Amino acid sequence: MPAPLKILVTDEIDAEGVALLRAVPEFDVDEQPTLTPPVLLERIGQYDAIVGRSATKVTEALLRRAVRLKVVGRAGVGVDNIAMDAATELGIAVINAPAGNTVAVAELFFGSVISLLRHLTRADQSMHEGRWERSDLLGTELRGKTLGIVGLGRIGGEVAQRAHAFGMDVHAYDPYVSDERFAALRVRRAATLDALLGVAGIVTVHTPLTDETTGMIGAAAMAKLPRGAIVVNMARGGIVDDDALRAALDRGHLAGAVLDVYVKEPLTGEHPFRPYHNVVLLPHIGASSAEAQRNVAVDACAAVRDALLNGDLSRTLNGVLAGEDAATLGPALVLARRAAAVARALLADRGATAIDELTIKTGDDLTASAGALLAAAAAGLLEGIVEQERLNLINARALATARGIVLAHGEGGFAPHSRAIEVRLSAGAHAMRVGGVAALDFTPRLTRIGDFHVDVAPRGTLLVLTNHDVPGVIGRVGTALAEAGVNIAEYHQARLAAGGDALAVVTIDGAPPAHVRDTLMALRDVRSATIVRFGGDA
Repeated sequence: MPAPLKILVTDEIDAEGVALLRAVPEFDVDEQPTLTPPVLLERIGQYDAIVGRSATKVTEALLRRAVRLKVVGRAGVGVDNIAMDAATELGIAVINAPAGNTVAVAELFFGSVISLLRHLTRADQSMHEGRWERSDLLGTELRGKTLGIVGLGRIGGEVAQRAHAFGMDVHAYDPYVSDERFAALRVRRAATLDALLGVAGIVTVHTPLTDETTGMIGAAAMAKLPRGAIVVNMARGGIVDDDALRAALDRGHLAGAVLDVYVKEPLTGEHPFRPYHNVVLLPHIGASSAEAQRNVAVDACAAVRDALLNGDLSRTLNGVLAGEDAATLGPALVLARRAAAVARALLADRGATAIDELTIKTGDDLTASAGALLAAAAAGLLEGIVEQERLNLINARALATARGIVLAHGEGGFAPHSRAIEVRLSAGAHAMRVGGVAALDFTPRLTRIGDFHVDVAPRGTLLVLTNHDVPGVIGRVGTALAEAGVNIAEYHQARLAAGGDALAVVTIDGAPPAHVRDTLMALRDVRSATIVRFGGDA
């Protein structure tokens, strides 16, 4: 029996999510409270996956110690506590749960903004202290105000939908979202961020923290807001510039702010925002509802389970399958990877081992997935070449590029079939193309090797032979394999012209004995014999 896959679950992940992992017999689930960095660094080498929240910092040093690690699961949206570049380099999938907390954050937005506009915190405190300050607590309404949303993704969309119920005029800026989504949400599209800021009485940001968004709402941006506007940041600390925000509040240009995230967390001790009565400070509780914690735990754990058991990388943030239908694309990925492996092996047997270019062509139905298929082909090319235990779709392209291999996708649809794939490898003056079809209703088939048309499934072990097209060759090959105890699954013979060159593709069961290639090469009229042993599926 193979050893179970060991999963570390930390940071108090909701029990319903953990139950999904415990239900899998192949998993050994180890629940631990948040471990200190030294202890985690010492233990991480024994785990195949880790699932946590923001408290656990998954650093580059930690990932390089995690020799078995395949997946990092984040029960939440943000992954700024994970060294993404290092994870990608090492072929470790990073998975988050972007949808589970959308409602929680959207509801908190309105609760906190209403609290600011209606002075609810002051009102509650004064009543608890025995004062009746009704006349001093005149507030304003949401109705009629213009809401400016930066980032109309999941959370931004939930905020927009609820804003209509309050009678707000909703505008948004998001260059990566279609006009159709704006129309569906009944949101007015701002052509630029400046255009949005110019009309927003309340501006809220719902974007990831990137080089592009760091400091996005700074001094210049706040100056464009109407006097008396409110700034809300429930996304990530650093998107709103703290110094610029204090300056705008001090000079009375802004009426207030709501902050749930900070550049450095937790926010303890003295902090410049603490004296501001017109700033609502929250301890990063956007996702802190029982429902949200359950949802993100279930989403993250289910995705980690599927990645470990089935190789499903469709939910990874650093993988090329994000958003793809993994079940539909799976056969095409297998074909691309194995076609590249065949092409590489054939070139190697000709003495051409220094591959300098990999080009992939696809049929029309697969053109949109060319990036994933190119990664699969790169993985097939590199199998057995690079010393990399976690060679997969996540890091294959980067590893190939690092070796100086040019990766390209041929322009235009590939005519033989709408789901056809052709891989072409170049090594100096030598080149080899291998193609096939990954139709949805049957096993992927190789249909071309070099100039020869073939029809064989690329599985198990493949023998590719070239020979003179003369009588008796097939019988001699069959006899030699039988005497070596090798069982033939498929045998396809192709030729360009009678009496000329021929090519045989033979699928065999299991791995052949070491001497089989020499035995085949010793046969009369056999010119070359290449053995391709396929690894795991793409």
